[in-house]
Amino acid sequence: MRSSHCRVAIVGAGAAGLATAIFIRRLNPSLSVTLLDGAARPGAKILVSGGSRCNVTNASVSERDFRGGRSTIVRRVLRAFPAAETVEWFDSMGVGLHEEAHGKLFPDTNRSRDVLDALLRELHASGAVLSPGTRVTDVVPNGEAFTLHTAQGQREADLVVLATGGQSLPKTGSDGAGLAIARQLGHTIVPTTPALAPLMLDPRSAFGARVRGVAQDVELSIWIDDAIALRLSGALLWTHFGVSGPVVLDASRHWLRAELESRTVRVTINLLPGDTFDDVDTRLTRLAASRPRTLLQTAVAELLPSSVASAALQHLQLEETTLLAQLTRVDRRRLARALLEWPLGVTGSRGYNYAEATAGGVALEEIDPATMASRRCKGLHLVGEMLDVDGRIGGFNFQWAWSSARAAARDIAGTKR
Repeated sequence: MRSSHCRVAIVGAGAAGLATAIFIRRLNPSLSVTLLDGAARPGAKILVSGGSRCNVTNASVSERDFRGGRSTIVRRVLRAFPAAETVEWFDSMGVGLHEEAHGKLFPDTNRSRDVLDALLRELHASGAVLSPGTRVTDVVPNGEAFTLHTAQGQREADLVVLATGGQSLPKTGSDGAGLAIARQLGHTIVPTTPALAPLMLDPRSAFGARVRGVAQDVELSIWIDDAIALRLSGALLWTHFGVSGPVVLDASRHWLRAELESRTVRVTINLLPGDTFDDVDTRLTRLAASRPRTLLQTAVAELLPSSVASAALQHLQLEETTLLAQLTRVDRRRLARALLEWPLGVTGSRGYNYAEATAGGVALEEIDPATMASRRCKGLHLVGEMLDVDGRIGGFNFQWAWSSARAAARDIAGTKR
């Protein structure tokens, strides 16, 4: 067998690619596996994930945690390697995981480097070959095999796995080139947008630089075509460009998909999640009766971070030094309504450079969910983020990588060709 030929070529050595190679070799050590990656040091996206802590998976994962393609397909893929098996797998590689808020599972060391190092050690131990600095520019079917074109020459493989990621964090190598290859091999590409991305606000928004760095729990409502399509609750972070934080990242894909579809979309923020209009109005009324000389700013600052309270009052043109007892009924009710449904003024996202995931990609219906094999090109498998699946924040996109990798590996390890 020529040195440029292998049984299985995996294009992309990110989470899904590394896992696929490891699983194939463990299931069938007789298969030669080569990973080709354009980066000199693969795994950069793993290193920066989760604030460099790597949210490996979640304690509870189901198809309801994902958007994109059909949920029945997502459910079948997830069954190939559930979250509990992911925990056991990482433990076997010397990476213990601990649970944090909302079921997020992180390495005990809180270091993404330890996750990547464990995967690379396991890859080396499995006997798979990693070929860094080898960017694949084209994959061409060649009878019963494939020719892979790279800057270093051609490679031949009997089977190909595309694991190139989507378009998020392109500096790590996920620049969409793999989607172009999939299209050339006959696949439909669902138009892509960033997902899990910070959102930019109109600079004329009430909340600007003065609230930068302030975090608070809120509820966001995404309005599409003048109806509330979704409500999301969680932590929001005010920034110099707009807003970030878990609830914003989860909301971003919905805003961007609506924009892509040329639908009317807007976002409102409930600064007092869990409260109704009557709750807020009654609270302010009772406070005015019990503490009539309380300043308006002081009263609102008991409900919100002080800087947010000041910014809201100024935008509503309500004097902060007004005594609460002197606030008119009209202004009190106007304030209550505003705090519960404040127009956020989203103008866009920070784009793929800051997005943690990609929405859109290879149409799921063109993949066999039991095997991740292409229904359009014999001998081709597709895994990970390049498929039309994106999870909410919390480790779900990594779990999709592990599960889809396992499904593909089981099929390839048992393939008789």
